[in-house]
Amino acid sequence: MAGLYEAVLLDRDGTLVEDVPYNGDPEKVRPVPGAREALDRLRAAGLRLAVVTNQSGLARGLFTAAQMHAVHARIEELLGPFDHWAICPHADGDGCACRKPAPGLVHEAAGALGTAVTRCVLIGDIGRDMAAALAAGAAGLMVPTPVTRPEEVAAAPAVARDLPGAVDEILRRTRAVRPATPRDVPAGTVLVVRSDSAGDVLVTGPGIRAVAAGARRVVLLCGPRGRAAADLLPGVDEIIEWRLPWIDGSPEPVDPDDMRALTDRLAAVAADEAVVFTSFHQSPLPLALLLRLAGVPRISAISDDYPGALLDVRHRVPVGVPEPERALSLAAAAGFALPDHDEPRLRLRADRDGPEPDLPAPGYVVVHPGASVPARACPPRRCAEIVAALTADGHRVLVTGGPDERELTARVAAAGGVDLGRATDLAGLARLLAGARCLVVGNTGPAHLAAAVGTPVVSLFAPTVPFGQWGPYRVPTVRLGDAAAACRDTRATACPVPGHPCLDGVDPARVVAAVRTLVPR
Repeated sequence: MAGLYEAVLLDRDGTLVEDVPYNGDPEKVRPVPGAREALDRLRAAGLRLAVVTNQSGLARGLFTAAQMHAVHARIEELLGPFDHWAICPHADGDGCACRKPAPGLVHEAAGALGTAVTRCVLIGDIGRDMAAALAAGAAGLMVPTPVTRPEEVAAAPAVARDLPGAVDEILRRTRAVRPATPRDVPAGTVLVVRSDSAGDVLVTGPGIRAVAAGARRVVLLCGPRGRAAADLLPGVDEIIEWRLPWIDGSPEPVDPDDMRALTDRLAAVAADEAVVFTSFHQSPLPLALLLRLAGVPRISAISDDYPGALLDVRHRVPVGVPEPERALSLAAAAGFALPDHDEPRLRLRADRDGPEPDLPAPGYVVVHPGASVPARACPPRRCAEIVAALTADGHRVLVTGGPDERELTARVAAAGGVDLGRATDLAGLARLLAGARCLVVGNTGPAHLAAAVGTPVVSLFAPTVPFGQWGPYRVPTVRLGDAAAACRDTRATACPVPGHPCLDGVDPARVVAAVRTLVPR
């Protein structure tokens, strides 16, 4: 693959240099500790560098453009050259598209550097920096300072202790998705495994494509809840659907006959090796045992538990890594990588099967109120208010839902939307989302489906799991909801706090503003 990132964008004040309010004096420039060495490491790794900075002092007349450029010249004298400076000269009330948290500066910098925003990571010290990165579709990495608000730290997709630590993390993630020992010849038949819900299967897609790029044949083992998503993934030649009782959220008792039948089915694949993808809280070892009994000679998986003789490649990943990168890092540990032409993002098969849905004219906004896990769903009353607010702002709103959510979608759509509950299967929903201006959704499968077709997402994200790990990947996103709520990191399936405050407090006006940020008129 060409690389996880091609460019690093950096905020100026508080990130590169000490924050001196409205500084127009080069003599007051003081780099943060370790800045020069950290930036030189990025340059040595072949990453291009740009500064993205709000400078409202220009609009307020607190310093001149010449003074600002003198400050920047001093910064480059101390820290080395930057490939581009993206500067917003406007004040907060000017309504420009460049002042962070708007994504304009990120788009400008990526264009000037000749790369896509999805290949950029932005390092900053406040919530505005992270919001600008996410709204553009770039990665965000926060380095808090004493003035950073706690709620901004809680909402950040990733946090480092200082600038050198942020650079460490960028370089570590870059190395993790590259095989230490690339394969000289393609593998034969590789069995890949991702047994969970549709969203889990979708975020594993880049890792599966990496395996497919280095194998002659790929067989995917998935569960019933992920089968529809598995049918949409590129690189898969055959699918085996089987419920695994140690993965399923509502498991039946373990049936010895069923396990024997599964072992026989796995043996019939005659796989040369297996790559077992799991979520961070799941164990690959029960299946690894069955794979050994099925005669699979080489097995790779992520495992914190001691695997004994069950794994040939035991990989480990730090907590908080985005799930697509987690999957890519396991594929790399097994010797597989995406080809240079394949960007590490979510994708769907171009030749998706299924009937073409009767799609409305493009330009609508989709609201998906349901979620596979109740704790992650925005309350129906609040979703209805969001539909009403979007409709009042002039949007055509379509409300979507699964086969068992017809009552929910009817209730939410009654506020002014069009009820499409049960109208599409997953493939049909993908086509519907591809024509949408934006999707408003909780942390559930359709958020990842939208990312796979490139549709921006307003993420009503309950913090029961980390946003940096499970948020929409490499697609323009605005995160809403209380990131510091009491349910944070509980992995709860049912809301543990009365009233569901993390999402019930979402202001519909903020959803309207988020849609305007992602799809300006």
